[in-house]
Order: sequence, then structure tokens, then C-alpha cells
Amino acid sequence: MKKEMSKTYDPKEVEDKTYASWQQKGYFKPEVNPDGKPFTIVMPPPNITGQLHMGHAFDGTLQDVLTRYKRMDGYAALWLPGTDHASIATEVKVVDKLREKEGKTKQEIGREAYLERAWDWALTYKTRITDQLKKLGASCDWSRERFTMDEGCSQAVNEAFVNLYDKGLIYKGSRIINWCTTCKTALSEAEVEYAEHQGNLWHIRYPLTDGDGYLVVATTRPETMLGDSGVAVHPEDERYQHLIGKNVMLPLLDKEIIIVADDYVDMSFGTGVVKMTPAHDPNDYEVGLRHNLEQIRVLNDDGTMNELAGKYAGMDRYDCRKAVVKDLEALGLLEKIEDHQHNVGECYRCSTTVETMTSEQWFVKMEPLAGPALDAVRQHKTDFIPDRFSKIYYNWLENIRDWCISRQLWWGHRIPAYYCNDCGEMVVAKTAPDHCPKCGSTHLTQDEDVLDTWFSSGLWPFSTLGWPENSEDLKKFYPTSVLVTGYDIIFFWVARMIFMGLFEMGETPFKDVYIHGLVRDSQGRKMSKSLGNGIDPLELIETYSADALRFTIITGNSAGNDIRWQDEKVESSRNFLNKIWNAARFVLMNLDDDIMDKKETAIAHLENTDKWILSRMNTIVAEVNHNMTKYELGIAASKIYDFAWSEYCDWYIELVKPRLYGEEETTKVAAQYTLRVVLDTILRLLHPFTPFITEEINGYLPGTTGDIMVAQWPHFDDTLVFPEDEKQVEFLMEAIRSIRNIRAEMDVPNSKKTQLFLICDNPEHLTLMADSLHYFQKLASVSTILPITKADIQENYVSAVVEDLEIYINLDELVDKEKEIARLEAEKKKLQQEIDRVTQKLANKGFTDKAPEKVVEVEREKQKKFLETMEKVQERLDYFKK
Repeated sequence: MKKEMSKTYDPKEVEDKTYASWQQKGYFKPEVNPDGKPFTIVMPPPNITGQLHMGHAFDGTLQDVLTRYKRMDGYAALWLPGTDHASIATEVKVVDKLREKEGKTKQEIGREAYLERAWDWALTYKTRITDQLKKLGASCDWSRERFTMDEGCSQAVNEAFVNLYDKGLIYKGSRIINWCTTCKTALSEAEVEYAEHQGNLWHIRYPLTDGDGYLVVATTRPETMLGDSGVAVHPEDERYQHLIGKNVMLPLLDKEIIIVADDYVDMSFGTGVVKMTPAHDPNDYEVGLRHNLEQIRVLNDDGTMNELAGKYAGMDRYDCRKAVVKDLEALGLLEKIEDHQHNVGECYRCSTTVETMTSEQWFVKMEPLAGPALDAVRQHKTDFIPDRFSKIYYNWLENIRDWCISRQLWWGHRIPAYYCNDCGEMVVAKTAPDHCPKCGSTHLTQDEDVLDTWFSSGLWPFSTLGWPENSEDLKKFYPTSVLVTGYDIIFFWVARMIFMGLFEMGETPFKDVYIHGLVRDSQGRKMSKSLGNGIDPLELIETYSADALRFTIITGNSAGNDIRWQDEKVESSRNFLNKIWNAARFVLMNLDDDIMDKKETAIAHLENTDKWILSRMNTIVAEVNHNMTKYELGIAASKIYDFAWSEYCDWYIELVKPRLYGEEETTKVAAQYTLRVVLDTILRLLHPFTPFITEEINGYLPGTTGDIMVAQWPHFDDTLVFPEDEKQVEFLMEAIRSIRNIRAEMDVPNSKKTQLFLICDNPEHLTLMADSLHYFQKLASVSTILPITKADIQENYVSAVVEDLEIYINLDELVDKEKEIARLEAEKKKLQQEIDRVTQKLANKGFTDKAPEKVVEVEREKQKKFLETMEKVQERLDYFKK
């Protein structure tokens, strides 16, 4: 005999012990279904720089739902977890800690000692993130957990670097890059955040060298003019065609620079003349390459001006800006200054304004890699869900520039390039060479730079499975099945994984890319530390349970769309779970322990209500399966919710209570069996979404062996299709609803019974109603059901129509007229007082003119509501008085 369920569900008592049990039993490993088809998800690795936020909870829940669903459906399901070393983010944290705790810089303690501290940080936060994911219920295979800087992933990074280099796809050269003057490193586009800033647009006169006037250019960064090597106009601009090829004087440096013609120039913007600073602007850089303009870098790495800036050398960039503007003004070369709102790039870690400048770095040649990656999506080797996000992917790859992969940091994968200290030869190798292949010297030094974090992340779908070794996991689980990620890193990460997977493995790394949105606050704002609107998922788990958090995330989700977080929704999810718990407790209290041994008897005596709920269950199973395969997880969860709450709990359980308490054994067995089967199916369907409570309830079900986590996923059963029974029961339900509505309108208590009079030409419906009297007695407070004719209808009858059935109720049986009139008169008097009060308030101009509009609107809404209620009360009064 199974133990009895407690009156209330306590997630704190259940979640940790249940998770530990799953893990101890090895359920998270794909080997739990050794003969199953592989299904693989690699976790987008969270950075080791703090705790999980709502975005991680959202992303993790979606992946876990898919993994649990596939595992139950017999797949060898592998959700492979891991974390990312996050070069810049981690370095900022460790450097700050070093300064605060020890009062030292990383240079003062040296690279080796610094890396020891970085590894301590990494191991601490890796464990913290893992523990947080477990609290969420993540069914990852922790035995296969990876870290982007573990030994295997580091080996993969060196392998990929050398392979790309040997194919001529990695090179070292001077190109335009993003640079943080505080972190003193190159940045990728993913590490630059753009924000609107109020600035200025300075209009500067560049005198023509022939003395015939000047050209006016506008700039937001006057200090960079010191690095100008030309000005550009559009080749079809009639205003300037005669000047193409001539020179202007670069103010302040008294240097001649050329006027070039280029289609890049927008004739309609400003004066149609653009200053060219190839070393400090990516667009100018491209124009400069086309016209062989000199690249003059006037900024140092720390944001000060260098010797090429003339007398401004040594100045901070912003001090230089002020000095340049002042000098231009003194020379009469500053035509005007305008206010200008524009996007400014900032370092995503320290918020320093990013400089674009030429720098010698390592780059990946992108054009040969981008082509196959574009074809893979166009040919549907990889599909985006929703498909609209493929356009973002196409746009980025079609306009991609060579990728700067070197970072001037110490934490990360060090570039596998070695320099001979004697002859200067450079060697790129997977392992450190012991001598120079050119001169034989053993004095070799490794490149100081590390690789962009996205380089190792781009290898994630196969480096985590053992590549470059041809491991069993790699053979079985690559390519992976689906990548789940946010739309904000489609090009930063998704595109890189695709082109790296095609280059190294010869096939795309995943079949589907499921794109989800962001979790925003209730006002639709992005959650951030600066706004103070972030929500800690662990606090929500503590307050509501992991299941409630998960179910809220899923039911609010549709692929590609943001969701707004509202506490009311998670409270609603908790209420739903309590409803399931209470329903299960009631059902289990009314089940025989051996009910599953009576299956044949039960099936032989199923009634129409049993067949209705079984048929509806079967339909929901089919629909949910369809939704899950289409990644419509939110729709699937909502359908399960509606079926479980409304059809099973509110209708079926209530419909069968008389049979459970009756003396007829066969009909009781049929009801018990049906309750048990449907509850079991609901729990299985719910398990991927709410794993803890479903596992706990499953442990109480009679006839259950094993855990629900590894139970068989429900599928459509063509023996459970009962369309006629569905029609019959839905007809009865509509009749019951109609009677309830009449009683509610008349404010009749459930304790007051009434007769039901029927007119219907359909004998089947009349028979059905007569045979179902016990349902109407229980659910609609009906005493008897009697057929009548049109001639029997009296004035005091109220009616409802359900298909071909007319339902009549004697009003006198429901309501004492005199008492009802007295009650309505009292209600009318009270309403009139409220109407007078609010009308007087709204007639007061002192209130309507001075009070906030929202406050006035609230009073108007009250007035409208009171008037509508008064109209209904008056209608009822007129009816009874008549």
C-alpha cells in the first residue's frame, strides 16, 4: 500500500532530494536509453563571472524541456553542460580583486601568479553556476561537463588555429579594430555596446591649396583630424567634380591632403564632403584602401595622442579635442558647432568609449568561410526557428569583415605562435617547438596575446564531444540536434559555430537553431544592473518553487519573442501546481491499490464521461506532440494546463464523484481506472515542464514502477477515439453551464434545488438528459428533469437553448419575489449614493483640472461601472415587479 500524500505540496522538501536521486541513478546520461537515436544539445556556456540571471533561467528551462521530452520519448538524449572562460569579463574581475585585496596590478605579480588567481576564480564560479543550474532542475549530463579552457578544449583551440593558419585563413597584419583604452585590448563587435549620447558636430574649414576658398567637413571627433590623409566627395556631385584630384590644407598641421571621389559619400548629408582618417574609422579605412590613402594613427593604446599629433602629443584624447577646437576657432577655421545625438560604442565591461584604430593583430580571413556557412542555411542544412532570424544571419555574413581574434590579455588561450629571439622566424604549431626550424636556436618566445573568447566558443559543438580525437561521443552525437540561444548572439556565436563546424567537421554543427527572446521587466525594459530591475531566479525558486518558475517561463514563451516578467504569472503557475497536487490527492484517496489489475473490467464498463475524457486526453496528446516537434513549447504547455485544470479537474473529477461514492462496483472501477490513466498521462505530459512535482506525485500512483523521468512519453492511441461520446458529454456540459449561468444571474445559492423542464424534438437528447440526471443533480443543483410542450411554458419560466434543446426553469422555485425586490431596492439606493458622489466629484473643475489624469480616469471608470450596474439592477427590478 502506497503512503498517503500530504495535504499541501512543499517544494523545499522535494526538489533537492529528487534531483540528487535522479543524478545518483544516472538518468541524466544518454546511456539511460542505450539503443535510442541520439538527441544532442550543447549548452550555451555561461560566463564564469557571477551568478545566473533570468536570461540563463529562460535559456536553461527551454533546453531542459526539450531534453526531458526526448529522453522520455526513447532518445539517447545528451544535454552537454559547460562554462566559458570569458577572457575580458574574467580579467576585469580578477584585476579588480587583485587591486582591492592586495593593492597590486597584474604586471606587478607577473603572468604566472596572475593566472593562478584567475584559475582560482574560474573554479569557484564554475561550481557556483553548476549548483544554480541544478536548483533549476537542469538534467545535464554533469559527467561530461566541459570548460572552454580545460585540457581537451584547449587542445581543440590549438588544432583549429593551426589548421586555419595552414590553409591561409589566419594571418597577422595591421587592420582597423575596436580598442578599449582602459582594458588596453582589441575588442570584437560583441564586446562593444552602443548607447545614445548627446554630443556635438564640429564643422571645420579645410582651405584649398590653390587659395580658391575652402571645403567644410563635419566631425564628431575633432582630435582625429590630426590623422586625416584626404577628404572625399561623391564622384557625381556636381559641386565638387572640378576639385577631384586637387588638394586641401589640413588645418593645424599645415599639411596637404588629396581630394578623392568615392561612392561611399552621401551627397545629401551635411556638405557632401567627408574627412578621411583611415587609421581611426572603419569606413574611412576601406575608402583609404581603394585610394591608397596613408594610414596615420595619432592615438596611443592608453588614449593619449602620439608624436604624429604634432604639438598635441602626450595630451589625453579629450583634452586634445578641446585644444583642437580652441585653435581652430582662433584661426577662423571653425564654421559652426551643432548639437548632435549619436550612437557611441562603449566597452561592455568598463564602459570606456571605444576607439577604432589600426593595430597589428591576428585575423581570420572570413570570405572563404562565410560562403559555405550561408549555403548551409539557404539549403536548410540548418534551419532557424523562427525563420525570420535567418535574415539577420545572412545580412551579417554577406557584409562580414575579417575577424580580429587576438586580445591583449593574459587570461585565455594563448596564441600558438612562437618567435625566434635570434633570427626572428615565426613558427605556428599545435605544441611549443623546442628549436627554431630556420636557425636551430632554442631561444623561442610565445606570442603574448590570447585568442578572442568567441574562437573557442565557435568550436563548442564538437570540441566538447572530444574533437580533435575521433571519440565515440563525437561519432554518435555530432552533428548536434538543436541549439537553443537568444537572438542577440546570432552572428557573434551561432554563425561562428556554423562556419567552424563546416571547416573542421565538414558538416553543420546542428540541424535547428531555436531562437528565443529576452526576459524583460513588467514595463518591457531590458533587465540590467544600472536600472536595478534584475530578478534573481534563485529567489523566485525559494519563494515559488523551481517548477513554478519553469512553467511561467514556458507558458509565456513563443519562439523569437521577448517575454515580460510579472509576479502574478508565477503566482498563477504555483496555483496551477497546487491544483494538480490537490486533484491528485483526491484521486489517490479514491483509488483501489490494485486498480490497474482491473483494467479489463474497467474498459468493459466505460461510460460516456470516461470515454469523453480519454478521447480528449488522446487529442491533447496528439496536439502536444505536434507542438513539441515544432518547438511550440509555450502552446504545448498551455494546452496541458487547460486540459488538466478545466476538463480533468473541474469537469471529469466532479462528474464521476457520484460513481466513486456509489455502490455499483463496475462503474466505480471504470471511473477509478480512467482517473488513474488520465492523471498518469497529465503527469507525463507535464514532466518536462514541471519535473519535481510530477515526479513526487508519480511516486504515489498505484501500479507505478520506476520514475516518471524515464517513463514512456505519451503518443496518440487510435483505440481511444470516441467522437460520439465526446459530442454527448460536451452537450451535457453546455447544458450544465447554461443552468449555472441562470442561477448565477439570479444569485441563487447552490443549496436551493430546482426542476428542469425540457422541450426537444430529438429523442436521443431527451434520453441523454434523463439518463444524466445524477450529473445535473451534482453540478447544477437540479432536483428532477421533466419533458414539457410549448403549451406548458409559463410566464415565470426562464430559459436557455443548447443546440436543439430548450431548457426552462421555474423562476418562482429559484427566487422569493418580495425578498428579491427588497434586496434590489436596497442595492439600488446604495448604488445611487455612489453615482451621486462620483458625479459630484467629476463636476468639480478644481478636481478635474488639478488632479493627475490617471486619478481622474479612475473616477470616470468608477462612474461608468456604477451606471452599468444600476442599469442591470433596474432591469431586474422591472422584471420582478412586472
